[in-house]
Amino acid sequence: MSFFENKRVLVTGGAGFLGSFVIEKVKERGCKNIFVPRSKDYDLVQMEAVKKLYQDARPDIVIHLAAKVGGIGANRANPGKFFYDNLMMGIQMMEIGRQIGIEKFVAIGTICAYPKITPVPFKEKDLWNGYPEETNAPYGLAKKMLLVQAQAYRQQYGFNGIYLLPVNLYGPRDNFDPETSHVIPALIKKCVDAMSQPPASDLQPPPITVWGTGKATREFLYVEDCAEAIVLATEKYNKPNPINIGAGFEISIKDLVALIARLTGFKGRILWDSTKPDGQPRRMLHTTRAFEEFGFKARIPLEEGLRKTIDWYLSNL
Repeated sequence: MSFFENKRVLVTGGAGFLGSFVIEKVKERGCKNIFVPRSKDYDLVQMEAVKKLYQDARPDIVIHLAAKVGGIGANRANPGKFFYDNLMMGIQMMEIGRQIGIEKFVAIGTICAYPKITPVPFKEKDLWNGYPEETNAPYGLAKKMLLVQAQAYRQQYGFNGIYLLPVNLYGPRDNFDPETSHVIPALIKKCVDAMSQPPASDLQPPPITVWGTGKATREFLYVEDCAEAIVLATEKYNKPNPINIGAGFEISIKDLVALIARLTGFKGRILWDSTKPDGQPRRMLHTTRAFEEFGFKARIPLEEGLRKTIDWYLSNL
C-alpha cells in the first residue's frame, strides 16, 4: 500500500508554483484526500483562520508550502511583511497541528536561511554559523524559526516535524511578474519582451538590464525535482536534522544570462546595473544527506529545465 493511500493530506500553498507539482506527485501515489486551501478563504497569518483550516481539512499530514516570497527587489521592499507573514503562518500551522495530534508536519525552509558567507557547498551543519545575506535575512530567519520549532516540539511533545531546505526553484508555472519574480523567470521575460519590441538602429532588439555585476553564483533546482524530493521526504524521513534539497551545481549570474539569451534567441546587448545588489556572493548546496536519507537525486539538467520553462512561458503568454 502507498504511504499516502489512506491519508488525509493538507498542502498549504498547494495552488502555487511548487504546490501544484507536489499535488500531482501525491495524487500519483494514490492519495484520494488532498485539501488545498486558498488564501481568499484562509488567511494563515490569522490564528482563527488556521484553526478553521484544521477543522475543515482534518489532516493526517501537513505539507506547509505557503509563503510570501519574491526576488531581491521584493525582499528589500517588504522586509517586515516577509518576516511577519512567514513567521506567523508557519508557527501557527505547526502549533495547531501539534494540538490536534497530526501524524507529520513537513516544513519547507529556504536557502536564504544560510549565513551570508558559508563555505561552498553549503552543508546543513553550517546553518547557524552566521547571519544571512542582508537583503533577504528577514524572510530567511522567519523560515529558519520553523526548524527551531520543529526540533523543540519533537523534543518536548514527540511531534514529528521535518524541515527541508530547497535551493532556488524554476520551471513551468513560475511567477513571471517583474515586481516579485525570481531571477530565471525575470530574465526569460526580459529577453522575450525585448525581442517583441521594435529593433534599435542597428537592427538589434533593445538591450536588457540585469541587476548586479553578474559575478554572484547560484544553484537552481527544477520545480518537479523539488516536488519529488518533498514527497519522498514526507514518505520516508522522520528525523530532526534539516535536509538540503538541491541539484549540487553552481552557475554565475553572468553565465546564466548568456544561457537564457541563447535559449530564447535574444541577440541584443546586456547591460549590468552595478548600483543594484548581487545578493549572496555564492550559493550551492551539499546534497548528500537527501540521497542517503530518502534516495533523492535531481534529474533535470539546467539547460533542459530552462528549455521547458521557456516553452511553457511562450505558450502561456
